[in-house]
Amino acid sequence: QVQLVESGGGLVQTGGSLRLSCTASGESISNYAMGWFRQAPGKERQTLAAISPSGSATFVNFSLKDRFSISKDDIENTMYLQMISLKPEDTAVYYCAADKFGFGSIILQTPAQYDTWGQGTQVTVSS
Repeated sequence: QVQLVESGGGLVQTGGSLRLSCTASGESISNYAMGWFRQAPGKERQTLAAISPSGSATFVNFSLKDRFSISKDDIENTMYLQMISLKPEDTAVYYCAADKFGFGSIILQTPAQYDTWGQGTQVTVSS
């Protein structure tokens, strides 16, 4: 079973950028569909982006596609979320997740489809 650790969160000013990393151990992420999610206080967990096991297919939430992008490096066993033009409403705890269901270009878009989660990293965007 893969274990996930997020990093790269922190405090950033409006308009700034961050790159979050999700480093996996235990198994290769090439065997897993993976995704990024966030949860703000009092709100439901929101899907941000997802990537297929092969890396050939990606999904980014339509409302975020101009500012967020997802990628992964199977050699480094790490998935990334690049965020630009950050806004105060992006403030949340950001989580990565993985699931071994599927193969190739399969993308899992909802939190309920994932069975392995990291501990989360806080992103705070100041106005």
